[in-house]
Amino acid sequence: MQRNATTRFPILLVHGLFGFDRVGPLELFHDVRQALCNAGARVFVPYVSATHSNEARGEQLLAQMDRVLEGTGAAKVNLIGHGQGALAARYAAALAPGSVASVTSVSGPNQGSELADFLRKALTPGRLPEHVANRVATLFADFISLLSGQAQLPQNAIAALAALTTEGVGAFNDRYPQGLPRHWGGNGPQLVNGVRYYSWSGTVQETAKQAGNSAPDPLHDFCRAFSEYFTTEAGQNDGIVGRFSSHLGKVIRSDYPMDHLDTLNQGADGGWRKGNDPMELYVKHAERLRIVGL
Repeated sequence: MQRNATTRFPILLVHGLFGFDRVGPLELFHDVRQALCNAGARVFVPYVSATHSNEARGEQLLAQMDRVLEGTGAAKVNLIGHGQGALAARYAAALAPGSVASVTSVSGPNQGSELADFLRKALTPGRLPEHVANRVATLFADFISLLSGQAQLPQNAIAALAALTTEGVGAFNDRYPQGLPRHWGGNGPQLVNGVRYYSWSGTVQETAKQAGNSAPDPLHDFCRAFSEYFTTEAGQNDGIVGRFSSHLGKVIRSDYPMDHLDTLNQGADGGWRKGNDPMELYVKHAERLRIVGL
């Protein structure tokens, strides 16, 4: 059946921590962008720092939004942010609501990440471990930028980690509360300042067999290992972000059998879990946006 995801406004897919558009043949959003384009959507992947604060990445996103609006003649854009990309999208919508039709958070740490809390506490401020971690992470981010063939942007790994902790995102939410649920685990306001807010996410599967994957996959093994550092949302997280911490606006679903990388369609199995195709989620959502005139 021919799909129709011809949204009124172009879609920007915003990557999260350590993200990129393309490195050689590897595209971060894998076949997601192509699936959306095949269904009729105009899709762009803005280039923002792989590691930096939510506000710094949000400012970079605002600048690229202006270029897309100018180039396409569109009045607004639909922002779909994965991971920390959701926070950059929220920032852009808060500062320029007239230019944003919708914000969709995919596995976004909208209440912070318990994994980030653990990692931040493991780094002693002002001592060697923190400096080493910052240097290694920044070099890695610069390496990604170099391979992507695009101009390098500023990187700050420690600022990125601090921005993803419960405390860091809490301060961010105090300034930019649009779309946040009023009660833990609930839905948030779907329409704020003319911008529609949506979210979806998944939960890590305990074993490869339970995840519907018979082949070993180290990427998913990492997510399963990281999930052990969650206490508040133990068993209810995708390995990077807690299920209920991801809620924003209208929650489409937050317990897809997908880990954090699945919702990017990454991994040896292409992100498929028990019949859930991540590409299908993006196309369905674009159709949802089209139906409401966005």
